[in-house]
Amino acid sequence: MKKSSYALISPCKDEAGYIEKTLQSIYEQTIQPDLWVIVDDGSTDNSVEIINKYAQKMPYIKIIHRPKNTNRNVGAGVIHAFNDGLKYVNIDDFDYICKFDVDLIMPPKYFEELISRMEEDKYLGTCSGKAYYIHPQSGEKKSELCGDEASIGAVKFYKRECFKQIDGFQTDVGWDGYDCHKARWLGWRALSWDHPDLNFIHLRPMGSSQKGILRGRVRHGKGQYHLGAHPLFFVISSAYRSVRQRPYIIGTFYSIYGYIKAWLNKDDKHFGDKDITKFIRQYQMRALVHGKSEAAEWSFQKRLTEINK
Repeated sequence: MKKSSYALISPCKDEAGYIEKTLQSIYEQTIQPDLWVIVDDGSTDNSVEIINKYAQKMPYIKIIHRPKNTNRNVGAGVIHAFNDGLKYVNIDDFDYICKFDVDLIMPPKYFEELISRMEEDKYLGTCSGKAYYIHPQSGEKKSELCGDEASIGAVKFYKRECFKQIDGFQTDVGWDGYDCHKARWLGWRALSWDHPDLNFIHLRPMGSSQKGILRGRVRHGKGQYHLGAHPLFFVISSAYRSVRQRPYIIGTFYSIYGYIKAWLNKDDKHFGDKDITKFIRQYQMRALVHGKSEAAEWSFQKRLTEINK
């Protein structure tokens, strides 16, 4: 059996406080990448110096430089940087493509385990492990509460064929939920698992990389509007998070504010057409009754049947 190959593509903007731990954790992988394109998005710290140091023992690293005149910008900015890196990757040379952040610590068997699971399920298009962070007060490892029905935005691992079919990522907040819905729409599964070989540490809590966590919650609400989320599902899921994910309660109000603001401003249309939006909302309303995992599998099976007719 031929060795499976994979390429990582990593946007990088002033990550000196985190990137060395990420580089070391990739160096320690049991199956290392065949190519790792790191896109320096105009860093003003010593991120590039750290990358260059590790590149001496990790020859698959390729650094791409963007101008030093942009602020950190999640959503559009991250995906624009990713797309610049993608230009240096011949997708057909690799079995798997991964959008990979550089503020993570990965367990050593992470990519070996993902590849194994991908090869066991021909319909598995994108997957990931689960993200954890270290609580700043207690020092405890806390889950970022990511559902089982989607790969996590920090480390999107894709089968080549699935990635090509979804036609890459949307360039705005909400891209990391919509891609999984579109994969299911096209007849692929999207999954993540809580497993010792797959649980990774997010050194910067999800949603806090641009002007703090509360601003991140506003972006989350806006992203859910772009996704086409059903208002009832959005409110209920936000309330559920309000008692499980910091900042508690107030974070939920900021998320709802972001959704309502986007809706009132009509600042962007939904990512998908009316058929995909309807498909997403059907999944969400079923999830309220049966749970996200069951609803995701139901949606996948429904579309697979329709595609194969």
